[in-house]
Amino acid sequence: MDAVEIEAPVVAVTVYPDRARVTRRASLRLAAGEHRLRIAPLPMRLRRDSLRTGGAGAVTVLGVEVSTWRQARSTDDQVDALTRRARDLADELAETDDAAEVETQRQQFLTRLAERAGGTYARTLATGDTAPTDVTAFADAVAAQFTESHRRRRGLARRRTDLTEELSAVQRQLADAGGKRQPDRLAADVTVAVDADDTTVDLELTYLVDGARWQSSYDLRLVGDAMTVTWSALVTQDTGEDWPECALQLSTARPAAAAGVPELSPWYLDRVRPMPATSAAASFGAPPPPAPGVAPAGGGGVARGGGPRPVVRDSVAEIEQGVTAATYRPARPVAVPADGSAYRAVIAVLDLPVRLDHVTVPLRAAEAHLRATVRNTSTHTLLPGPAAVFHDADFVATTKLPTWAPGEETEVALGVDDRVRVERELTRRSDTRAALGSTRRRDVEYRISVANHTPRPATVEVHDQLPVSRDEAVTVREATVVPPPDERTELGELTWRLRLGPGEGGDITLGFRVELGKGVELAGWRE
Repeated sequence: MDAVEIEAPVVAVTVYPDRARVTRRASLRLAAGEHRLRIAPLPMRLRRDSLRTGGAGAVTVLGVEVSTWRQARSTDDQVDALTRRARDLADELAETDDAAEVETQRQQFLTRLAERAGGTYARTLATGDTAPTDVTAFADAVAAQFTESHRRRRGLARRRTDLTEELSAVQRQLADAGGKRQPDRLAADVTVAVDADDTTVDLELTYLVDGARWQSSYDLRLVGDAMTVTWSALVTQDTGEDWPECALQLSTARPAAAAGVPELSPWYLDRVRPMPATSAAASFGAPPPPAPGVAPAGGGGVARGGGPRPVVRDSVAEIEQGVTAATYRPARPVAVPADGSAYRAVIAVLDLPVRLDHVTVPLRAAEAHLRATVRNTSTHTLLPGPAAVFHDADFVATTKLPTWAPGEETEVALGVDDRVRVERELTRRSDTRAALGSTRRRDVEYRISVANHTPRPATVEVHDQLPVSRDEAVTVREATVVPPPDERTELGELTWRLRLGPGEGGDITLGFRVELGKGVELAGWRE
């Protein structure tokens, strides 16, 4: 039974973070009996075990076979046109090079002709057989030929440059076409049994295909005490088939992840036992061997003679929450060609509460960074992705957001705020030797000054540290820490939170002593 090829365009696509599910649909009328229907071409990156059929109509699906459709060249119209254009440009380049070679030979011929004629004219002029006007006419003719030849060579050089640039552009377009350049395609042969004559059949074919992905991208815009988060999806694919404008869905599900729950294996501890010289020594804690077997914020403009104009809004996607994943449906269909380019669709615009403060580490840099602590009060689990950070209308930084679940807080750096001034200076340093014994001492004291020149109260978090000894002959003693830090760690890290009004300043004094045993040289010291 011969297969009948039918039209089954792409009507829906669900894009996952690392692949896509494509749905094709065909509607036709069939007579009673068995029919073999072919849907082609399908992309080579199709996962054969994922092919499924469905639909509606009084028919029975008897089987589905996937075969490779061998072709001499790609059936994609864009790739075919680009390939022909590249071939034509290559031919034109070859013709241009041939014409340039002809002009080179013409100039060589004219050069040899002029050299030989020069000797002949010199002899005939000496004997009086040739008039000077004849020599001048010949020289002018040769010069005109040279001039015209150089003009043609310049034109050919310009033509070659233009052809080379156009060919390079076409080759880049072909490279972007990715899998569409492959001439071979897959075909799905669906065998159906129809119960009655003139039966309307709606046949649906779905399959998974590699080479498609989507990732999150964010615009974080701070305005006042709120942050507007515009969450967008960047969809790219080079599957080998273009997706027209259709029902596009974005899923957070990860079908490639293992479905099983990880299990623990016994964690054994043992004494170190001597090993044969040919074996590697066991390491402490080594694992046991495996067991066998928003619209952009900002005020709207004011219309001439009227009130404020409305702010431009972004359309957002509809959400369908599943048990472990969410599916987003953009507000309008999106066409995604198989050229590897990123196509943007806005998923959600969120207004989230924010808490602002400043952070400074004057030991490293005498500057204060504005920091926003933002709580995700939405129902969305925001996926990892790059983010562009704006303070009002000013772009200030780029960052990368981690997975951000509802109710979680994340910190966003908003750049250096020069209105908060920070200074750290060494106010005292002395090296002494104890009166008895050979113990040496080094005393140092630092003063950290912070001033708030912003028009509003500011909380400034200051980080500094005390050195930590790694040898019993080196002792570190805390001398002066004023005011007491709000937090400290066992590694000597100290944190103060200064609350400063507009125009106010605050000082921190940090002093300590280092005592060295006899004959001990100090390593790791820094001012």
